[in-house]
Amino acid sequence: MIKNPLITITSLMAALFTVAACSPEIPPSLSQIPQPSTASNPGKTIVLGDISDNPRKKIRKFQPLADYLSANLSQFDSGKVKVAPDMETMISWLKSGEVDIYIDSPYPAMMAINQADAKPILRRWKKGRAEYYSLIFTMSDRQITTLEDLKGKTIAFDHPASTTGYMLPVTELLKLGITSQEVRSTNSSVGENVVGYVFSYEDENSIEWLLSGKVEAVALDNHSYDKLPSEIKAKTVILAETEPIARNLVLVSNDMSDEETKDISATLLEMDQAAPGKAVLEQFGRTTKFDNFPVEEDLVRIQKLYQQVQK
Repeated sequence: MIKNPLITITSLMAALFTVAACSPEIPPSLSQIPQPSTASNPGKTIVLGDISDNPRKKIRKFQPLADYLSANLSQFDSGKVKVAPDMETMISWLKSGEVDIYIDSPYPAMMAINQADAKPILRRWKKGRAEYYSLIFTMSDRQITTLEDLKGKTIAFDHPASTTGYMLPVTELLKLGITSQEVRSTNSSVGENVVGYVFSYEDENSIEWLLSGKVEAVALDNHSYDKLPSEIKAKTVILAETEPIARNLVLVSNDMSDEETKDISATLLEMDQAAPGKAVLEQFGRTTKFDNFPVEEDLVRIQKLYQQVQK
């Protein structure tokens, strides 16, 4: 039996959630990537965008993909990465055409589609997974067995722009007619007919708050939940499992021509078919492949979830 779960979780979770500060070694096969050649539109740069407070790390991750695309697309002769500090900036860059390609999970992707008129073209398989979903869970000693039992209590969400750490759990509550509202801190009072939620901004924080009793439940994506130590999972009670959703969507700026969009899609779809492309995919956050998702009905479903959160 764990006598002090809070101390134990600190060491256990650190190994699971801490990202190594050093840059990963680039696979030798990356040297096989064809170098950008003379393009039909010399001087034109294809720009990939992402959002982070650690631009250097993101550029290391995205630059090989930008270089690969510029080397394989006749319309471009160079590739660049732009890292925005927040979603508002990314939307502005997509609107102005400063960013050509933006890849993210469905909730921020839908923000870009609705607010910047970005066009969804493909799905990204991240770490071998095409989809993921959210789990809402509590500890078995809390005497909470349903989502209804969370009324008057506080749940930890990940981030305001998170798909599994915000959009999916909120819409799951809405399905049951349960109202949720953001609170400033874990100490804030919550109305007896409302579920309060507070953003932790890190899965590790959410778990520590749950174990220490600062919150009564947590929303976590299924892959992160699977990584929890078995002794912790054994003491949890899963209150809800949301519907699965695409892991990542690939968007292009509305400024991109139909020909450019078609060629970008074709190039991304073929990357997993040969060694140079596979090497770049591995460097790009262990991407397995890109495929022809979403279809119209999937976009309609994701759009409905997005709109529910916006109300």
